[in-house]
Amino acid sequence: MPAISHFFAYINRLRWIKRWSLMRNAIEEDVAVHSWEVATIAHALGVIHNQLNDDKIDANRLATAAIYHDATEVITGDMPTPVKYHSESMKAAYKGVERQAEQELLALVPEAMRSEFAQVLLEEQLPDVYRRLLKAADRLSALLKCRAELRAGNQEFEHAEKEITRRLKENAQPEVDYFIEVFAPGYELTLDHLLK
Repeated sequence: MPAISHFFAYINRLRWIKRWSLMRNAIEEDVAVHSWEVATIAHALGVIHNQLNDDKIDANRLATAAIYHDATEVITGDMPTPVKYHSESMKAAYKGVERQAEQELLALVPEAMRSEFAQVLLEEQLPDVYRRLLKAADRLSALLKCRAELRAGNQEFEHAEKEITRRLKENAQPEVDYFIEVFAPGYELTLDHLLK
């Protein structure tokens, strides 16, 4: 019988870590909810990628990597983006902390399962196209959050919405353009309008 693992007990605690902690939120968001949304968006981006390109990827692996993309925050907490990217030295230091947290989480997985978990838990093990689409899914999730806050009358997110939009345009990707054109408009609708 394998030893007891606390891996999923840690992952389960992502629900207690609040995002956007430096900003007033009309709509609270925790890391678990965010991870689920990023996973659904990443899966869609993977499917879109496969429709648009000859080099096919595993959209399911991409979605699974997205589920775990912020798992390290159960150890590090959520570092607000403006702080994380405040300077090159801050960015490098935080990346080092994230990599260490990834290794600590992976060490909690039973040894017989580690190589499989490493393929979705360790960012360095993801091929470049997966990392690119995962980052895009994360940004799309943030953009949708900002737009929801603005619709709720919370102008606190106005600058963040503009900055995220700028970054998405700066790193233009056809998969992202497709998602924004086809899927994003539905996020603006009320339930009554969605049901019509």
